[in-house]
Amino acid sequence: MDFKEKSQVLLGILKEIHKYNTINPPLMLPRILQLNNELDGSIFLFGARQTGKSTILRQQFGKDSIYIDLLDSELRSRYSRRPVLLYEMLKDKCAGTIVIIDEIPEVPHLLNEVHRLISERGLLFILCGSSARKLKRKGHNTLGGRALPVFLYPLVSAEIPVFDIDRAVQYGMLPPHYLAENPARHLSAYIDVYLKEEIKEEALVRNLNSFQRFLEVAAVTDGEIVNYNNIAQECGVSATTVSSYFDILEDTLIGYRIPAYTKVVKRRIVQAPRFYYFDVGIANHLLHRKELVRGTVDYGHAFEHLVIQELVAWLHYSHSEEKLFYWRTYTGLEVDAIIGDARVAIEIKSVEEVLPRHLKGLKAFGEEYPSSRRIVISLDRINRKVGNIEFIYVLDFFKLLWDEGL
Repeated sequence: MDFKEKSQVLLGILKEIHKYNTINPPLMLPRILQLNNELDGSIFLFGARQTGKSTILRQQFGKDSIYIDLLDSELRSRYSRRPVLLYEMLKDKCAGTIVIIDEIPEVPHLLNEVHRLISERGLLFILCGSSARKLKRKGHNTLGGRALPVFLYPLVSAEIPVFDIDRAVQYGMLPPHYLAENPARHLSAYIDVYLKEEIKEEALVRNLNSFQRFLEVAAVTDGEIVNYNNIAQECGVSATTVSSYFDILEDTLIGYRIPAYTKVVKRRIVQAPRFYYFDVGIANHLLHRKELVRGTVDYGHAFEHLVIQELVAWLHYSHSEEKLFYWRTYTGLEVDAIIGDARVAIEIKSVEEVLPRHLKGLKAFGEEYPSSRRIVISLDRINRKVGNIEFIYVLDFFKLLWDEGL
């Protein structure tokens, strides 16, 4: 049986696991984020739609908590009319009782009662939602630091028993998409229902057509340096509006900007941020990137995005205080990922053989920051070290990341 046939067999096994797990939620893929370890007080659990927030809550707490699902229209309606019902329901519970409120932004007035129950009764709350934007923009009670934010990201390689790098590069790592029979259809529905309708429902933008155009242009700039003026011209809006649109994507956890590493030593450095959608599958769908093939430019862009996505999740789940940056000079030398204060520099290449020409950026960075650890991540299966530069196969790098860290 060749590699392709083995991959198909293993993928079939994963799909069967997914079907079984649909009936038996506790056996869903285990997540690295362990919420019990985060419960040093109450928490806000944030994550984009379909990252698996409801599943992880049921999986990790089950019957050991009180679960309130505000997607239940009857419950939502009752709590909306009388938020004090929450206090009446929970006021006699013992201190330390865990209460989960799923989709808390649907009834934000409940936060006043949550605040009272934390202060008076010592209850522990896990407050779940897709973003804090609804709460912030209407001035609702955000509990004054009594609940810390925790973020759930799409799946990472370590959470998948048999990880298929090409499938991840093509369809992304949202659980319903990675395991789906027809990921493309799921992606299309996700974008139509969430990226369009939810933005419209929240009345976050006045002109939905210009925002839809912005989503597509933002996809074109995915992984690239953000130029607000150029994007504004493409969308027919002002640069200030474009900046606010990026703020919306970040606040609703649909994307994030990665800043440039700007500690200047010798070279003149680019200072604008780079933008990435929170999941590579979303960017691929918006860009109509289908049937990605190794060796192509499109595959290379998506491959880089996937590695960045993994690094972002790792930094958060490991509670690292270090930040993720990129580095680029005005002469075009660049490094895709810088961790911390130039502690680690990572170049991402989707090639199956790393050549000297792929190392220019890392070598230049090493001249500026000689104490940095320099790594090339690629599809080259021969791990080695040449001078001060490490060559690591992508799957081995992912294993290193989650087993040992950097």
